[in-house]
Amino acid sequence: MSKRTIPSKQRGAAKAAKPNMQSMMAQVQQMQQEMEAAQAQLAQETVSASSGGGMVTVVVTGDLRVKSVTIAPEAVDPEDVEMLADMVTAAVNEALRAAQELAGSRMGGATEGLDLGGLGGLGLPGL
Repeated sequence: MSKRTIPSKQRGAAKAAKPNMQSMMAQVQQMQQEMEAAQAQLAQETVSASSGGGMVTVVVTGDLRVKSVTIAPEAVDPEDVEMLADMVTAAVNEALRAAQELAGSRMGGATEGLDLGGLGGLGLPGL
């Protein structure tokens, strides 16, 4: 029986496949700073949604805080309070959906272009 040896080119390729931890840490820190900046910006941005033909309007910040709910006087019908509640619910849900979409687009940008050495398999959002 003869021993098989691995050619030096293949051994070098195996070493090169290991991720550079210092470089990865720098990229993670950069991503963290960009995400924090994006979160701060999201808190200042707003989206709005309306329902009932504009009778109910809701404004939500990019960090998912309801800033205001505006109800037109003609939307208030003492005989049909349930309809008003449905319009408010629909407007809030649509505004929150739009805010989440905005946050997704801003936060996704914070991780674009980063090469984290195959860490995408860790199940971390954006990696």
